Amino acid sequence: MTQSAPPPAQPPAQQPQPQPQPVDATSSSAPQPTDAAPYAPQPGAVPPPPAPGGPYGAAPAPAPVRNNLGLGLVAAFVAAVVAGGVYGAIIGLTKHEIGWAAVGVGFLVGLAAGRLGGRNPVLPVASAVLSLGSVYAGQLVGEAMIGAKETPLSFSELFFQHFDVLQEAWKADADPLTFVFFAIAAYVAFTGARKAAL
Repeated sequence: MTQSAPPPAQPPAQQPQPQPQPVDATSSSAPQPTDAAPYAPQPGAVPPPPAPGGPYGAAPAPAPVRNNLGLGLVAAFVAAVVAGGVYGAIIGLTKHEIGWAAVGVGFLVGLAAGRLGGRNPVLPVASAVLSLGSVYAGQLVGEAMIGAKETPLSFSELFFQHFDVLQEAWKADADPLTFVFFAIAAYVAFTGARKAAL
């Protein structure tokens, strides 16, 4: 019997070792630092400053407070003249004093003063006074329109040449409700100027 010699032992097969690859700066396989943004900053980019007080950033600065007394007074005066004329036309056409129209006079005067004049503390008081004058002038315009329909005189003759007669007619027609309309217009103008102030 012959025995054969065992075959010579073969060295174990070597597994290939991974070769280091060159690292590309734009490669997504590059390790990312854990405390940075998920994307690398672009070259030359300036990082944003850290937000003080919280993770959501700083609140925008509040708008500057407007405080223009002259502009507010002019706007309130113009609104009072226009609103008084419209109020008088409503009275002249309907031959009645209408409460919501007096509210509208006060609202327009206060809105104009507050929006254009800002938060000056004089403006609400001036708006109330101007709205009183506006309602009074509107009632006189209404009386002149009614008188022009009932007499041979025209509106302009009654309003400009016979103003004393027009005031006497207003006094004769005035009742407690007339003064309620004054109070309503003044109150609405005062509060409207305060609320509309920017």
